[in-house]
Amino acid sequence: MQHPIHTPAFWQGIRTIAIVGAKDKPHSDVDRVGRYLIAAGFTVIPVHPARKEVWGLPAYPTLLEVQEQVDMVNLFRAPQYCLDHAQEVLRMSNRPKVFWMQLGISNSAVPPLLTPHSIVVVENRCSMVVHAEATGGRAAPHGAFAIDAMKKPS
Repeated sequence: MQHPIHTPAFWQGIRTIAIVGAKDKPHSDVDRVGRYLIAAGFTVIPVHPARKEVWGLPAYPTLLEVQEQVDMVNLFRAPQYCLDHAQEVLRMSNRPKVFWMQLGISNSAVPPLLTPHSIVVVENRCSMVVHAEATGGRAAPHGAFAIDAMKKPS
């Protein structure tokens, strides 16, 4: 059976993505994924404790300072910080539907903490790759799509 993250219907329910660890450092994974998600039509909210702006968007120091409804938290932090961010998610007034740990990131303490609260937990997967595969390289239903965002700059 196919996991829901691999279906277009899953992605149709996601509009706003908070990227924790956001930075627009050229050639970095977080930069490529962030730019891809913006180009795919998602509202992206950068979260970084030291940066004021990422991708021309205002950045927030923590998830708790984000006022918008967040559908997905996309985590670009080392595994030892995942549990802290999962606990932060539980303190949010409007909890996200999804807590996504990027490729190479997982923490076994997170799923038992978040899934009882109906938060989908994804570990060790690249949101950019999964979205592109699930949508067949098409646009998110609410925005334009640019496959060039997936490519490493030359």
